[in-house]
Parts: sequence; structure tokens; C-alpha cells
Amino acid sequence: MNRNLLAEMARRGIRPQDIQKVIGKTRDTVRNKLSGKRDFTVVEAFAIQKNFFPDLDVKYLFERADQ
Repeated sequence: MNRNLLAEMARRGIRPQDIQKVIGKTRDTVRNKLSGKRDFTVVEAFAIQKNFFPDLDVKYLFERADQ
């Protein structure tokens, strides 16, 4: 699970639909990536960080709780 990413999304009012638009994936794919069932690619992670969280480190955002 992407606990830090989900927490920061909640703090800033960013919805999964917003992420979907930036990375160009389906709703189901984004849901699976946010839940940790699938991984974000490096390109997707940096696109999300750049568009929504430029003040946060990408490593922090995508640190997995199960690691």
C-alpha cells in the first residue's frame, strides 16, 4: 500500500481521478496501483510528484508500507 501517497492525497484533496488524468491509466488500474496491488512505474511516480507534490520527495511518496 502507498500509505504516504494516500495520506498526502487526502491532505491536499487530490482524487484518484486526478492521478488518472496525469498518468493516462484507467480507473481500475489507478485503484490497483494506489492499493499496492500493482506498482507505479518510475515515469508515473515522477509525473505524480511533479504535478501534485513538487515539495515532497518521490521516495517518501512511494515508500511501500510492506517493505
